[in-house]
Amino acid sequence: MGNELNADTWIWVVVQDPGVNEQFLGQYNEETGVSFIPAFYRKEDAEQCLIHIARQKGKTYEIQAVLFENLSQDASKNGFNIFMLSAEGDILQKITP
Repeated sequence: MGNELNADTWIWVVVQDPGVNEQFLGQYNEETGVSFIPAFYRKEDAEQCLIHIARQKGKTYEIQAVLFENLSQDASKNGFNIFMLSAEGDILQKITP
């Protein structure tokens, strides 16, 4: 896809329990042992991919825009990579903050 990510680039993520206890929805790949936050270049891709992402019953999820710099800092602080995904869930770019 070739999109360049700068600190001030807006990207889309899934937020779990938006509001008081909100957090970025992370994923864990048991085969590779990698924890990552799925992120998207377009809101439409995030909405379409949501069915492919593991979620917990009883939780609320919302697609939100976030600055790449903010996501990168939070991911780094919590031991997560960032995977830019397509609408189908294919990895377009892997980022290790």
